[in-house]
Amino acid sequence: MAVNYSAKEEVDGHPSGGGGGVAGGGAVGGGGAVKTRKPDNTAFKQQRLPAWQPILTAGTVLPAFFVIGLIFIPIGIGIFVTSNNIREYEIDYTGTEPSSPCNKCLNVSWDSTPPCTCTIDFTLEHSFESNVFMYYGLSNFYQNHRRYVKSRDDSQLNGDNSSLLNPSKECEPYRTNEDKPIAPCGAIANSMFNDTLELYRIDNDTRIPITLIKKGIAWWTDKNVKFRNPSGDTNNLTALFQGTTKPVNWPKPVYMLDSEPDNNGFINEDFIVWMRTAALPTFRKLYRLIERKNNLQPTLQAGKYSLDITYNYPVHSFDGRKRMILSTISWMGGKNPFLGIAYITVGSICFFLGVVLLIIHHKYGNRNTSADIPN
Repeated sequence: MAVNYSAKEEVDGHPSGGGGGVAGGGAVGGGGAVKTRKPDNTAFKQQRLPAWQPILTAGTVLPAFFVIGLIFIPIGIGIFVTSNNIREYEIDYTGTEPSSPCNKCLNVSWDSTPPCTCTIDFTLEHSFESNVFMYYGLSNFYQNHRRYVKSRDDSQLNGDNSSLLNPSKECEPYRTNEDKPIAPCGAIANSMFNDTLELYRIDNDTRIPITLIKKGIAWWTDKNVKFRNPSGDTNNLTALFQGTTKPVNWPKPVYMLDSEPDNNGFINEDFIVWMRTAALPTFRKLYRLIERKNNLQPTLQAGKYSLDITYNYPVHSFDGRKRMILSTISWMGGKNPFLGIAYITVGSICFFLGVVLLIIHHKYGNRNTSADIPN
C-alpha cells in the first residue's frame, strides 16, 4: 500500500502516515523514522530565546565617554608620576668601545684562565632612599627560542634520582658529556650567566664595600617547590651528585655553586633566576638586593661609586650587550612609564570624543530626522 505525502510534509521531512514503511522495500527500513536535518522545535535551536539589545543614544553614550575619560586620566597621571619617582641607574659594561675599561675583556671565552676583571667608576647624582635592587641585563639573547626553552629536564631539577642519572632527551646536545649525564642538563643551564659584580662606595679615596644580599631573589614557589636537590642517605651534595658531570660551559659543578648548603646545588638562587626564561631578547634578571639599614640614611647616598666586574660571560660573538642596573621599586613594580601613558592616552581620546559627540548632538540632535520625499 502506498503512503501519500503532502508537499508541506515533503519539505518538513515528516510523513502524514502513521508509521508505515515505504512500499516495495525502499531505502528506509520498515517502521523506521525518516531522517531529517531540521532542528528540533525548541526555543534554543529555533532562536526564540528572550534577548536584550542596548539602544545606544546620546543620553547613554556621552556619559560613558566622559566617565571613562575622567577615571582613566587621573589614574594614568598617578601611575606615570609614580614611575618617574623610581630611581634607576644603568651601566653598560660590554666593552665594545675602545675607551671602556672592560674593552680588554671583550673576547673572553667560557674557560678563560685567569678570569678577566675590570672596574667602572660612576657617580650617583641622586640618593636611592628605599631598598635597591641590582639587576644584570642582556640584549640580543633569545631565551624565547622554542628549542632553547624546551632544553631542560624539570624532573631532574625537582630532585628525581632516576632523572638525575638518565636526563630527558629534550636536553640534547647537552644531555651527556664523556658518557656521563650532565646535571643540570640542557641549553638553558649550560648558558647560565656567571659574571661577578661587586659594588663599592668611594669616600675620601677609600673604597667601602656595599653589602649585596644573594638570598631572596628567586620566587618562593621556584625555591621551595620546583627546584630540589636529589635525596639520599646523606646531605653531602658531592655524594648525591656522584656519577654526573658539570655542564660544558660551567667552570665548576652544580654542587659547588655556593658554600652555604641552603643555597647550593639545584636550589641556588642565581641558578633558579636564570632558569626562568625571558620572553623578549632584551631582558633583565635580579642579581642582588641592597637593603636599607635605617630610616635616617638612604640606601645608596649620592656620590662616587665603583663597580668591580669579573668578566666571564661572552656576548660579543652574537652581538649581545651586558648591563648592570640599580633600581628602586614602588607599589606598581619597577620603572615602566608605558602603563601611565596608555591610561592617559585612552582617557584623553574618550574625553575628546565625548566633547565632539556632545557638540554634534547639541547642533543636530533636535533636527527632524524624517526626510521629505519629493514628488
